[in-house]
Amino acid sequence: MSCLITNLPSYEVWVRKEYLTDHKSGHGEFVKGVWVSAKSIPGRAFYFETYLPEYAAMFDKLPISAFLSSPELPDPDMTLHNLQFWNCMDYGVVAVQKQFIGSMHYEVYTRDFGTQTGTYICTLDNYHQDVDAIDYSTSEQPAEHKSHNLLELDNGQFCLYPNNRMRIYDNSITPEVPKNPDFKVSTVYYQVENGHDRDGLGSEENYFWKTAKERSDLSINVEADPNIGAGNTAAQADLYGYEPDSNGLG
Repeated sequence: MSCLITNLPSYEVWVRKEYLTDHKSGHGEFVKGVWVSAKSIPGRAFYFETYLPEYAAMFDKLPISAFLSSPELPDPDMTLHNLQFWNCMDYGVVAVQKQFIGSMHYEVYTRDFGTQTGTYICTLDNYHQDVDAIDYSTSEQPAEHKSHNLLELDNGQFCLYPNNRMRIYDNSITPEVPKNPDFKVSTVYYQVENGHDRDGLGSEENYFWKTAKERSDLSINVEADPNIGAGNTAAQADLYGYEPDSNGLG
């Protein structure tokens, strides 16, 4: 999986030229580009690498505020901290396109400019990529992890917003007046192996193995009914809760 840098969809954009001159000139000018990749450095905004055909050149380390969908100033013209809500959380980064929600209608709730609408492009997501490195970030903590959904906004800018600052509407399955989410932030580490009955599989060689509890239950039931374990599938069906087929097989 990607570390530091990930590929992006080859999306056509316009770059504010002042970002190409370290903000020293080019204000009000625009350069056509195509997104190539994104970099994730903890504590920074995402950095976008962009190919500039007019110059036959690549330019990277551009924040999301450097880009427009057309060569004109947007209205409203939102600042970087309104376009990306959270900094990158780790060096590990992946880009995915969530196809099911890809064509739906999006609303994002900005810090200073109210609700803005837009169209989905892809999602950038962080994870801790090196198990040998100290994990000082919160990318894998349930209560702190954030997805960064990359949208083209209808005002002409792009944004990176988490799930809990968006509403997503589908014409077919979303009701006319959807409920307001009353959810709470997830704080539970869900897992299925520890903190439960020990399965005791270290001595099992059978392909269709049984847990220690199942073996114990089977032993108790065999003592009560000697037909179990002797090819009597009906008795085994009673034990495991399935119906045998017409051939006597489960």
